[in-house]
Amino acid sequence: MPSSRSPTATANALLDSLLRIERSQHLSQIQEAVRQVAAPLGYELFAMFSMAAVPDAIIGRVYWLEGDWFANGSAVDSATYLQRCPVTQHVLQTDMAFFWSKNTAAGEHLYRIVPAPAGIGIHGLQIPIFGRTGLEGAVSLGGSNIDSSPHTRLLLTMLGQQSFRKAKQLLEHREPELLAGLTPREQQVLQWIASGRRQSDIAAILGLSTRTVENHLRRARLRLGVATTAQAIHAAIRSGEISS
Repeated sequence: MPSSRSPTATANALLDSLLRIERSQHLSQIQEAVRQVAAPLGYELFAMFSMAAVPDAIIGRVYWLEGDWFANGSAVDSATYLQRCPVTQHVLQTDMAFFWSKNTAAGEHLYRIVPAPAGIGIHGLQIPIFGRTGLEGAVSLGGSNIDSSPHTRLLLTMLGQQSFRKAKQLLEHREPELLAGLTPREQQVLQWIASGRRQSDIAAILGLSTRTVENHLRRARLRLGVATTAQAIHAAIRSGEISS
């Protein structure tokens, strides 16, 4: 068993995390509240993303992607991984949270939707999120040795729903000024990053602190509605705000 907590202690931790999520002002606070409950239960992989029920382009925006999803230390490319993942596709066929398993033997990634995970591999819980417009997104939590009891499934479903809705509120309903295009400085910083320069190099070139460069990149991601700097570069190139 990944956790020595009693069901009551886990439920109390969930309630505390739900309250923390409700008061969160930043995505990092939501993430920490989720980890507080999920980590002792064996979950160390996290994905949260908005969706549209369109089979060929179902991923809307990635809010959170954390952990070694490939089980080999490589970075996750949301455009090619989440979009094509059979687990993501299965969300379109159900309105209930479900368990999945991934066999990583011989370098392959074979997914199965299962009643209860067992054996070697990576296992997880996928939680579809529905709202007034229908399917709005999903939260997936995974690990190699997870608690998959019915009690935990119900608790994590509640946690996933609350964390997604708060993340969407924070990230999709941004301040009006963040809905505008990139500022000239944000374009400049992002263009240097796209050319392969490090943040420390950009800071020296522009006469800024590294922290200021980081802030420009963070605000650029917010304005462009993306989760990573790589995604921001692609979005800015597509919109013509920086050159390729």
